[in-house]
Amino acid sequence: MTRRTVRIAMNGVTGRMGYRQHLVRSVLALREQGGLDLGDGTVLWPEPVLVGRREHALREIAERHGLTEWSTDLDAVLADGTIDVYFDAQVTSAREEAIRKAVAAGKHVYTEKPSATGLDAALGLARLARDAGVKHGVVQDKIFLPGLLKLKRLVDGGFFGEILSVRGEFGYWVFEGDWQDAQRPSWNYRAEDGGGIVVDMFPHWEYVLHELFGRVTSVQAHVTTHIPQRWDEHGKPYAATADDAAYGIFQLEGGAVAQINSSWAVRVHRDELVEFQVDGTHGSAVAGLRGCRVQHRASTPKPVWNPDLPVTHPFRDQWQEVPDNGDFDNGFKAQWELFLRHVALDEPYSWDLLAGARGVQLAELGLKSSAEGRRYDVPELSL
Repeated sequence: MTRRTVRIAMNGVTGRMGYRQHLVRSVLALREQGGLDLGDGTVLWPEPVLVGRREHALREIAERHGLTEWSTDLDAVLADGTIDVYFDAQVTSAREEAIRKAVAAGKHVYTEKPSATGLDAALGLARLARDAGVKHGVVQDKIFLPGLLKLKRLVDGGFFGEILSVRGEFGYWVFEGDWQDAQRPSWNYRAEDGGGIVVDMFPHWEYVLHELFGRVTSVQAHVTTHIPQRWDEHGKPYAATADDAAYGIFQLEGGAVAQINSSWAVRVHRDELVEFQVDGTHGSAVAGLRGCRVQHRASTPKPVWNPDLPVTHPFRDQWQEVPDNGDFDNGFKAQWELFLRHVALDEPYSWDLLAGARGVQLAELGLKSSAEGRRYDVPELSL
């Protein structure tokens, strides 16, 4: 086997997502398995160069994992002609400028979502990358997770018949930070820093709905801030200016309707932190990040409404678990592998900056819908 190195500038790896999912569970995991086998006698070997603002944090991460290259100077890293790919997991407000610099330096770009703080900026990045001829991708991890892969298998196999509706529940209680530390960074709850559950989660819902059920054609949302005051990492109170809950109704191409609730102020009474129930004429399914259960029309019971009698049959026991029928890798790692194959072999890849712009568009229209109390059509985007 011939080893081919791809050098990746990874910006934002001192953050929770950048470190856990992208550095450790994706790029370093690829190295632990001996690299990415390209199938032509070549193994692609990812070489991360850590980038960030906090020197001590970068040094500590590098030492922990036996890495030798890190820098707080993004411009210098991008000027290095041996760097092939720029990856961005920074706060959203810093992303556009960094990606523009990377494209100008001729680097392929892979970025967390949302790709920018607004639709015009997101489309601008997509056009910039297209015109520069660099390859580009946006993280859309949920569709690579076991539960949704099983759900897609059901859709592709015609299990549902005509799909009528999709109902999604996402969220958990994020502690305010006063008597227990919050499990999310404080910037998530400040609109001036790019926070908010709509800009965070609506891009996810766009690609999940688009990939599995059809393009979103309209959105109606109610957005709110349930917890108006929180405490930051230093124990200081601050005003939560960003939305922490959103309740959306999405019309899909083909006629199905999706309802998705997203909240960081809800306590979990479900099997997973996110679940989608899909109902069709021939069957229904409930999928989380890992599991998926189904009920076919032939095995659907006939409940009768009678509030005077206790329920005698537990409804959850009437569903059947969908088998794995295969091995599922980490969803982030799976998409990293596809993007690196796209860079190395020019294999087809659809989750690009234009796809990322669709997520930004849906978030923008969701916020506008809530502010104006009306439903908005979602125009199809093109470059």
